[in-house]
Amino acid sequence: MSNSASSADHVVRTTPLYDRVKSVIPAIEWPAFAEDIDVILRLKRERDTVILAHNYQTPEIFHCVADIVGDSLALAREATKTDAGMIVLAGVHFMAETAKLLNPAKRVLIPDLRAGCSLAESITAADVRLLRERYPGVPIVTYVNTSAAVKAESDICCTSGNARKVVESLGVPKVVMLPDEYLAQNVARETGVEIVTWAGHCEVHERFSAKDVRQLRAGHPGVVVLAHPECPPDVVAEADFAGSTAAMIDYVAERQPPRVVLMTECSMSDNVAVQHPNVEFIRPCNLCPHMKRITLANIRRSLETLTHEVTVDPTVAAPARRAVERMLAI
Repeated sequence: MSNSASSADHVVRTTPLYDRVKSVIPAIEWPAFAEDIDVILRLKRERDTVILAHNYQTPEIFHCVADIVGDSLALAREATKTDAGMIVLAGVHFMAETAKLLNPAKRVLIPDLRAGCSLAESITAADVRLLRERYPGVPIVTYVNTSAAVKAESDICCTSGNARKVVESLGVPKVVMLPDEYLAQNVARETGVEIVTWAGHCEVHERFSAKDVRQLRAGHPGVVVLAHPECPPDVVAEADFAGSTAAMIDYVAERQPPRVVLMTECSMSDNVAVQHPNVEFIRPCNLCPHMKRITLANIRRSLETLTHEVTVDPTVAAPARRAVERMLAI
């Protein structure tokens, strides 16, 4: 009886949050989420904690427990502004490392240490040092989707939202851009700067093809196609617009296309659809297995047990922080 009453209490207390997401989460599923959400909200207050969540998190995380949401650039910027004593990063490991770099005095937790990234794993600090030897004097621009050790070997970082701006800010005819080959190729086409690339790919975005875009247009007449710049260049060329997850959100908010497809991770469409019920979202579903390792249950466990703490070796942190701060200064 007490368990039933307790469960009912959790549902009642979280009903205002369910109202936010009822268009994408069936009512029958909500009781399974309500207890974790209710406990997480209490623990955040007790432990002076903010939760940063990437746009690829599921709606019950993104809309119901996160304090700050956004793409990698937004999370990096907002991480420097929080007054909370602790940060829980609902995203992948490189994001938690970046939050720690920018908040060295704060405790940063990630709910699952296995939440990695195919891009981050595609390159090492030793690889960057070899590239610097091969291309002496050429600036090295490193995507934030990398380890702190790789950032430490770089001149400046970038995100998909500011990559073009970062490359153009250097005022040079040639740069090395790591590790996403497709992002680098797409930026090269936009800027005219010669870019040395690395053969790293996002396992979500590399699976999209130009054929997919054509099939979507054939099956859904009038659909507006938005592509992430980690997609292959032929996908970007076929799309109506290419930009970061934040840029995609802005596009939908400002233009309100009647029917749209986001060529990116699955949960992104659910999260944007919550705020734009009048827009029909066609969902070609490519899941990020790493992002999906983050759940309400392990966010709750992270807050209860203060695990898993993310640390960065001070000898790595200082140069890595400089590369991120140079990006944020642009």
